[in-house]
Amino acid sequence: MTDRSVAVLAGGLSHEREVSLRSGRRLAAALRESGVDVREWDVDSSLVTQLRTDPPDAVVIALHGGEGENGSVQAVLELLDVPFVGTAAQACRRAWDKPTAKAELAGAGLDTPDWVALPHSTFRALGAQAVLDAMVDRLGLPLMLKPDQGGSALGAQVVTDRSEMPAAMVSCLAYSDTVLAERFVRGTEVAVTVVNDGPELRALPAVEIDARGGVYDYTARYTPGTVAFHCPARLDDATQARLAETALAAHRLLGLRDVSRMDAVVDEEGRVQVLEVNVSPGITETSLLPMAVRAAGMDLGRLYSALVERAIARSRFT
Repeated sequence: MTDRSVAVLAGGLSHEREVSLRSGRRLAAALRESGVDVREWDVDSSLVTQLRTDPPDAVVIALHGGEGENGSVQAVLELLDVPFVGTAAQACRRAWDKPTAKAELAGAGLDTPDWVALPHSTFRALGAQAVLDAMVDRLGLPLMLKPDQGGSALGAQVVTDRSEMPAAMVSCLAYSDTVLAERFVRGTEVAVTVVNDGPELRALPAVEIDARGGVYDYTARYTPGTVAFHCPARLDDATQARLAETALAAHRLLGLRDVSRMDAVVDEEGRVQVLEVNVSPGITETSLLPMAVRAAGMDLGRLYSALVERAIARSRFT
């Protein structure tokens, strides 16, 4: 791949900018080790001009949150006919909106924790406390309150008492206009990466997440030493197989492409409860995708080099 030029897009203006920059640097280094000519581009108002005047052979998106996952950057790349690794714009939008994705998953028969999503305007018009009480009455406690869009667990909080609901709602609304209240599921938290670097879509070994504080929040995700990871997860073969099947089914159902990561909980009855599916998994030193890649005996740079080749080949037939 020494004759390929690849632009890694990172940074941007979302709340996850710093995480994205870390992902971008690690991915760029891995691709360079595989012999790829890599350009690292921050995403700002110069992006379209850069793509027009100095077009790479392909783009790899290492953006997290905002335009990098909601389909906006992908739509621009599609407008400019620039090959890119990752999910097409329309499917990005579907996966980015958590209530929409959960409804599709549930409609297809996959398990996902019961939920309700309400915009800020509903709390304002009907009275925040009355609506929050109705959420608790319907879903019970504990609850996970989180923004309906976004990643890295920003704004997410576990609520164990009614008195905590108002503060949790405010935390969510700092990152999105809609609050997603989801029944908190006790069990083993896992992440399963799906890749399509060859002829067949495949699931990599599941990563088990054992957060010291009991919740895999933003601090736990990006502070080394606060979480114990096990890959493969410490689950029996049958459960591992169900996790892989569920991740593959979710990837196909939502129309995702190249790479995704399913976050889930294996509940106390052994059911796989899908929390969400990410179109731009993190690639930092504490991220889950690189752990799964290592456990599968793969090299991160070679994996993404193969995905780049697929993106370029795909563009020739569209």
